[in-house]
Parts: sequence; C-alpha cells; structure tokens
Amino acid sequence: MRCFLALPIPEPLLPALLDAQEAVPVGRAVPEENLHLTLAFLGEQPDFALAELDAALMAAPLPGCTLALEGLESFGGRRVKLLAAGVTRAPELVALRERVQGALRAAGIALPRERFRPHVTLRRFGNGLREADRARFEQGVARFAALRSAPEPVAELRLVSSQLTPEGAVYETLAVYPLAG
Repeated sequence: MRCFLALPIPEPLLPALLDAQEAVPVGRAVPEENLHLTLAFLGEQPDFALAELDAALMAAPLPGCTLALEGLESFGGRRVKLLAAGVTRAPELVALRERVQGALRAAGIALPRERFRPHVTLRRFGNGLREADRARFEQGVARFAALRSAPEPVAELRLVSSQLTPEGAVYETLAVYPLAG
C-alpha cells in the first residue's frame, strides 16, 4: 500500500491557501480535502510494516505542534513541478517529525535521508510548468509571495493511503494519532 504520514491543515489557514492556489491559474490544483503537510512519505509498504508503525506511534504521546504559513515556493528548479506554501520550520514541528522518524525506525521502515522542507502542495505541473504558462504563474506567485499567517495548532497526525489515478491521487485516512496539547 502506498502511504504517507501527514498533518491536516488547520481550518483557519485554508482560506489563505485556497486564495493563493486560485491566484495561479495554471497546472492542476490540489483539491481542498487533499491539502496537507507530509511528515514522511512511506511509499509502498506491506500491511505488517504499517501495523508495526501503528504500534510505534501509539506507544507514547506525540508532541503537539502548530503550522504557520511562510510564503510560496516552487519545487523542480527551472522546470517547476509543483507550487507550495512554505510552512515555518518551528522547533515543535521538527520535534514531531523526529518522533515520527523514530517510530518509522522502530517499525523497520527505512526511508532515504532527506532535508525537511515543510510545505503544503497547492498545484502540480505534471512534467513541468510549460513555458507558455510561465508569465501567469509568476504573476500569481508574486501576488502571494509575502503570504504569512499566525501559528495554528494541529490536533492530529494521520496515516494516509494514496492511490494514483489519471485524475489525481485519491487519499484515504487509515489511522489518526492525537497530538499533545
């Protein structure tokens, strides 16, 4: 099963994210119900590994955290693959990610080491942003480059399955883990 661990977006942050998403009229928008912050992408995992992960995440309380928006960023270099809202790399968010990484190790799920760049994906550009769309992309991004928000508490961590379809990913929440605070 293809899965990831994610934080849902606190309700007060959604309007700003949707406004920023709408300001960039190119690419494929991520549906509102799919907006999230990925703490760990697990890829394909067997059921027994997910059961071990569930036990590891339930073993001790998970630390609470907040999310605060911090500008827009693109991923993929000159051939932009996605547009995202940056999220402040707050100490409590980093602590939660480290706890999640520990649970993954305890469950025997080895992931490649990667730099943690917290973000919420807003738009995807398939094989890359077309040159014909670059001006509209840059205009929309410029309007929301200074996107900022106050920190908002996150109530839970979710284990989510992701099934890829031609219309985009279909997500299903498999488990919910409350966060302290």
